[in-house]
Amino acid sequence: MQKIAVVTGGSKGIGLAIVEKLLNENYKVFTVSRTEGELLPLKQKFGNQLDISLLDLSIQSNVKVFSDKLISSVTEIDILVNNAGVFLPGSIHEEAEGNFELQMQLNVAAPYHLTRALLPLMIAKRSGYIFNMCSTASIVPYVNGGSYCISKHALLGFSKVLRQELMPYQISVSSILPGATLTDSWAGTDLPENRFMKASDIAETLWFAIANRERMVMEEILIRPMGGDL
Repeated sequence: MQKIAVVTGGSKGIGLAIVEKLLNENYKVFTVSRTEGELLPLKQKFGNQLDISLLDLSIQSNVKVFSDKLISSVTEIDILVNNAGVFLPGSIHEEAEGNFELQMQLNVAAPYHLTRALLPLMIAKRSGYIFNMCSTASIVPYVNGGSYCISKHALLGFSKVLRQELMPYQISVSSILPGATLTDSWAGTDLPENRFMKASDIAETLWFAIANRERMVMEEILIRPMGGDL
């Protein structure tokens, strides 16, 4: 039976790289994002192996729409990658009103509610793997990081609790904490490309964790550019 993966925020950057990697490993992939982004070439190549939903997961009712679709479409889920997120720079005392709420909704509440909705499928099977896309901002306070750092600290806490709770069900939970990765978030930078990791590097790391899960769980995967943080 073909394995099932769910990837949020799969239209570009790290999410897109993960979607492509799992498709190439013959997973049926369900992905959700606000726009098609760069998914169309993959849809043309993989056809029905890739299912795309266009929804904004910062709106909680859309999380339910997406989870209901999944529950009605499949009987089991092997991989869940909570990758959708948003970065709005600003210091806590100066950032725009609403920055905190939006980043907490998409970066924390959406993974929380989607995971809760899909867990019964994994618990029934007593198998599955959940990845939460955290950040070095989950462990390092950045100036001008404001509510983004708060949200990523919270996501890491969510992952740690989830790992403990799901151990008895043989469900793996990993937090991925990437440093500077060359995605749209760095568009217009004057820094050389070789100072960044590639999105495909993160996807390959995630796949290593999947491929070796029979013997171990990589609880926290901290990945930084060779030259250090930017």
